[in-house]
Amino acid sequence: MTEGAIFDLDGIVVDTVPIHFAAWKKMFSEYGKNFTFEDYKEKVDGIPRIDGAAAVLTELKEKELQEAANLKQKYFRSELDSAKIPVYDSTVKLIRDLKNRGLPVGVISSSKNCTHILKNIGIYDLLDTVVDGSRGLKGKPDPEIFLVAAKELGVSPEKCVVFEDAALGVESAKKAGMYVVGVDRYSNPSRLSSSDKIINDAEELTASEVAGLI
Repeated sequence: MTEGAIFDLDGIVVDTVPIHFAAWKKMFSEYGKNFTFEDYKEKVDGIPRIDGAAAVLTELKEKELQEAANLKQKYFRSELDSAKIPVYDSTVKLIRDLKNRGLPVGVISSSKNCTHILKNIGIYDLLDTVVDGSRGLKGKPDPEIFLVAAKELGVSPEKCVVFEDAALGVESAKKAGMYVVGVDRYSNPSRLSSSDKIINDAEELTASEVAGLI
């Protein structure tokens, strides 16, 4: 039986991908880079800002990369604070249903904006743990962020179900020894082929079904 669930933030709980992409694109354009949505999915999705900057701005030194990452954050927060954050209601419903079954639930993100976003959409207090970019953990595909979340949930990794939409996130969770549900937001399930199960949206699973995945 499943003993805990971990949800990635961006692309699973909230749809901040368009906001992230616009911020990355604007920042990279200032460095003369043409940044496409394919680049976003392949190079920066789901990893820490500094790593995303380094993946594209390969010619820059560490200090310059930090400046670029800070600029991306500036553009992202500006848009985030001025726009309503799109929420995947089906995911929030599943989180609430899992909690009603007594299962501990956590949210992870490489973003330092995670807590701000969760409080903004009103579910922060519902969660048993939030592990985000402010912890200074190793970035995906390293499994550290998932292992820390499992520990704080009080659940062994092999008893955790993870919901992820990014290829690096799936790889990270699998390295942690967890059961992974890949959520295919781009109609390209092959990206998430190493997942244990692939769905298009959280509405496809009930809390009872999640509890029986392991």
